[in-house]
Amino acid sequence: MNQEQVSGNWKVIKGKIKEQWGKLTDDDLKILEGNSDQLMGTLQRRYGIEKEEAERQIRDFEKKNADLMRH
Repeated sequence: MNQEQVSGNWKVIKGKIKEQWGKLTDDDLKILEGNSDQLMGTLQRRYGIEKEEAERQIRDFEKKNADLMRH
C-alpha cells in the first residue's frame, strides 16, 4: 500500500482494517494513513506477531481488498 493507492479510498480501507485488526486504535490508523511499513510494525506490537506473519497478513489483506488498492 502506498499513499497514492489509498488516498481516495482511505475511509473505506480504514474501516476494513479495523474489521480485520480490531486491536488497532483510531490513533494507530491516523498515523498509518496507508503506510504498509508502519502497519507492519503496529501489527507486530499490537498482536505480538513476527515480521513474517505481519507481512503475510498485510499481503492477504491487500489481495482481499485489491479493488480498493488500485484506485
